[in-house]
Amino acid sequence: MALIDNKQIKHILINRIDAMGDVVLQLPTCIYLKQLYPDVTISMLGRSYTKPVVDACKAIDHFINYDEIGPLSTNEIAAIFKEKGIDAIVHEFPKRHIAEAAKKAGVNLRIGTTSRNYHFFTCNRLIRLSRGKSDLHEAQQNIYLCKPLGVTHVPTLGTIAYYYKDNFKPSIELPARFKDQLTNDKFNLIIHSKSNGNGREWDMDRFTALIKLLPADKFRIFITGSEKEHELFKTWIPQLPAHVIDLSGKMSLNELIAFIYNADGLLASGTGPLHVAAASGIHTLGLFPISRSINATRWAPLGIKAEHIESDSDTLDSISVEMVFDRISDWVK
Repeated sequence: MALIDNKQIKHILINRIDAMGDVVLQLPTCIYLKQLYPDVTISMLGRSYTKPVVDACKAIDHFINYDEIGPLSTNEIAAIFKEKGIDAIVHEFPKRHIAEAAKKAGVNLRIGTTSRNYHFFTCNRLIRLSRGKSDLHEAQQNIYLCKPLGVTHVPTLGTIAYYYKDNFKPSIELPARFKDQLTNDKFNLIIHSKSNGNGREWDMDRFTALIKLLPADKFRIFITGSEKEHELFKTWIPQLPAHVIDLSGKMSLNELIAFIYNADGLLASGTGPLHVAAASGIHTLGLFPISRSINATRWAPLGIKAEHIESDSDTLDSISVEMVFDRISDWVK
């Protein structure tokens, strides 16, 4: 398919109304499209809590809040799309009523996958893509779906990692009460041990053992997590060395993104903060099971200092404390 003339496409809407990590891995698509069409407006349809991620990407011009427009009727959503002059939409995370509204609004180019039956009558460009069965990384799949917008090749993971370098920066300055916790004479390591149920999790006893192995004269360790996870940590935190700083439940997402951006490294399983850390360009280590569709092949963190360890089963049990310690120790050599 020939490249679409910039004059024909003025405003592209990317529909991505799922979780934080998914949105971080969607950003390279927006960066790619912005390079392809510098003068085109790019908007992201997302949920309220992922707005700080979208705001951190300079390739995205506008955020449209799904939590606000989602409850509206199809006609009302179509009217909003018309008002904003959207003339191309990519259904990266498909929702039937959004697809129907885009068609009703007369959006010229409506891209969806063949895996949703309703796309056959709501979209005018269909891409054969089964995310769970594809061998492409999630970020590559996102770009692949944009073929009708003139995407002629899918970049390598190494190339995509560098997309973040000049295009991802927190939208707020890190507040002093958190910035003052970071130190210049030690490696500031964030441990994000939980995944909000979105991925396999390493055993908490192994995190404890790892933290006790990491020398206090070289590492300053921070525990992050949600308010709900903070409650779970009340019996765990007292088991940790006194120098470990518990920041779980104390930050907004904007603040967490800024804190990660200013830290030196992060350890987590396949969860949103892992991908934020990779995009921020800090040392990042992700722990993954080998299971298809939730493994590193699809969800590995992408960044200039990002790496991962993959287990040999559906759990993370085969990933030892020593394996993780060796990787993280290399960061301070």
